[in-house]
Amino acid sequence: MTEKSTTTPYQLMGGEPTILNLVDRFYFYMDTLPEAEGIRKMHAASLANAKDKLFKFLSGWLGGPDLFVQEFGHPMLRRRHFPFEIAQSERDQWMLCMNKAIAEISMDEKLKNSLVEALDQLASHMINQ
Repeated sequence: MTEKSTTTPYQLMGGEPTILNLVDRFYFYMDTLPEAEGIRKMHAASLANAKDKLFKFLSGWLGGPDLFVQEFGHPMLRRRHFPFEIAQSERDQWMLCMNKAIAEISMDEKLKNSLVEALDQLASHMINQ
């Protein structure tokens, strides 16, 4: 029997430094783009807690250390986002910021496209209005 070596998106992207950079860029855009004003207003004045949680979530979701689950339990993303009114416009604002952030990250184009597609589906799943 041969063992398969599995390389995760987390590893292919560059691990923790890359995920931290992605999260920083994402929140930079959320904080500065007028087109993202709607979702920015849903967040606290300081984005530190949101950055920490998104980093921890993405780390595990992409196949790295499962930091979010270790600290907060199962993500239950839709349930955790229920207190916020998320319609198509908020979903689109979130994806605008994420797409801009991902565009700045150096990675294989196929991986980048897969990541955008997966996040697009995840963002659509959050719609509750």
